[in-house]
Amino acid sequence: MTQSSAEQMRAWAGPALFSYGFRPFFLFGAAWALVAMLIWLATLTGRLELPSRFDPVSWHAHEFLFGYLGAVLAGFLLTAVPNWTGRLPIVGWPLAALTLLWIAGRITVLVSNHLPVGMAATVDLAFPIVLAAFILREIVAGKNWRNLVVFALLTSFTLANALYHLEQMYSGFAAQGYALRFALATVVLMVAVIGGRIIPSFTRNWLARKQNPARPAPPMQGFDKLTLLTSVPILMCWTVLPSAAMTGLGLFVFGALHLVRLARWKGHKTLTEPLVFVLHASYGFIPLGAFALALNQVLELGTTAEAQHLWMAGAIGAMTLAVMTRATLGHTGRNLTAGPATVVIYLCIFAATFARSLTPWVSELNILSGSLWLLGFLGFLIAYGPLLMRPRGGDAA
Repeated sequence: MTQSSAEQMRAWAGPALFSYGFRPFFLFGAAWALVAMLIWLATLTGRLELPSRFDPVSWHAHEFLFGYLGAVLAGFLLTAVPNWTGRLPIVGWPLAALTLLWIAGRITVLVSNHLPVGMAATVDLAFPIVLAAFILREIVAGKNWRNLVVFALLTSFTLANALYHLEQMYSGFAAQGYALRFALATVVLMVAVIGGRIIPSFTRNWLARKQNPARPAPPMQGFDKLTLLTSVPILMCWTVLPSAAMTGLGLFVFGALHLVRLARWKGHKTLTEPLVFVLHASYGFIPLGAFALALNQVLELGTTAEAQHLWMAGAIGAMTLAVMTRATLGHTGRNLTAGPATVVIYLCIFAATFARSLTPWVSELNILSGSLWLLGFLGFLIAYGPLLMRPRGGDAA
């Protein structure tokens, strides 16, 4: 007899950590965001010499984009795809093996200077390739064709990682190369696609529960499709020709479209529930980052790195924490509301993002930004780590 998702998870007799995809990857991903920032701050202050073939800046960027974010994407997709396709999730030892593969990537990239050339890249790339293969298998088996776009974005993300390793290998400094922009553009588009589904949906559900007559624009209507289709060539131009005049103009258009899209979701109606409002606030960094990059291009205001961090720490860092907190609460049977600890987590990440964006004018804010980032993820591990490791009756999909 075919088991349901809940029956399959209950049949797993091992650690609760491997009873559902979000558990190990949210836990270890957050732990790595903490450890990687500690390593970065230690190298930044001259207290540590990084044992990696990557220079410190390139390693820092790689381990946030492909290390931390790779884990969060895995946790999200391994939880969401079974819901999308109606098929069973990966649990137990296969999930543990996939987690170990991700951990192996983090270790080999960190100590790659002591390994044969190419070994770290091979191990690091094995994880997203295996994950993408699983996602494709589930989408095809479930005939869930509308989510092929997610597989395409995951494939693009994996290709960007491969190019990042190649750029580092041949140029010695990948942090401002094509691969980083390719990866960042892919992830921003991924946030736009997935965020465009979940933000209006969660907002509508919350407003309905509160008997508020306001309703967000339904997801993926004509304006949403126009925004996403217009975003693709603009992000491609930014990836290939970041300094071109047409790219600066395109980024202004990109920012305006996404700002209007965000306004249509009625986020201001959700201020009293941070668990919902944080999704809107995090998405707001997409247009904010685009405007910052455009102003840097046109008026030479700030630096490219600081503008990019509005996407990296804001749109990605804050949005991933927003999704991780909500998914953990929902899948462990807790009330979908943000307590004081969760609000502090959000505030730390937002403050870290804004502090980082001001470093061209006050360089000391680099340390403050990193410290706030550490506090945010330490808060997540303290508040949500026990929920991720303990079995709960509300784990069913």
